[in-house]
Amino acid sequence: MCRLTSAIAALPAQVEQILSNREQIQYYASQYFNHDSVFFIGRNLDYALGMEGSLKLKEISYIHSEAYASGELKHGTISLIEDGTLVIALGTYAPLFDKAMSNVVEVKARGADVLALTTESHREEMEKTVENVITIPDTVNMLLPSLGVVPLQLLSYYIALQRGCDIDKPRNLAKSVTVE
Repeated sequence: MCRLTSAIAALPAQVEQILSNREQIQYYASQYFNHDSVFFIGRNLDYALGMEGSLKLKEISYIHSEAYASGELKHGTISLIEDGTLVIALGTYAPLFDKAMSNVVEVKARGADVLALTTESHREEMEKTVENVITIPDTVNMLLPSLGVVPLQLLSYYIALQRGCDIDKPRNLAKSVTVE
């Protein structure tokens, strides 16, 4: 079996591993549910993951949320970071992990509260910079978003619960598209 096929076959067990840590994610939700604005930052695949995480958060918790490509922070976005701003920093993509870490340091220096998502192999390095880290199992790069979206969706779910939102009936969203 090729490496990608093996990695795909391992996904269900890895998702179960992530789900077994849902109490930790629920704890983080209880710490961060009162923020009015959240920024997701990431590079490459982590930027795409951040867009999905941001969308889920705003859909069910009604918190203003934006995803930014970390490499673009210096082009104005960094001016929005101030003391207490919640930044969810995504650092799962190993080829750009060091650059992602430099962006985490930048937002921390401006007073951001940072919750990081990274892989098990990068946990220790991330914990040197931020206090709150969620990890996903290591896998091939192409599958990282498939695992990373699970804790982000759980975080959104638990934040929405903390805020008293009706998760099953998000306001202004239809369960199906009826018009084009």
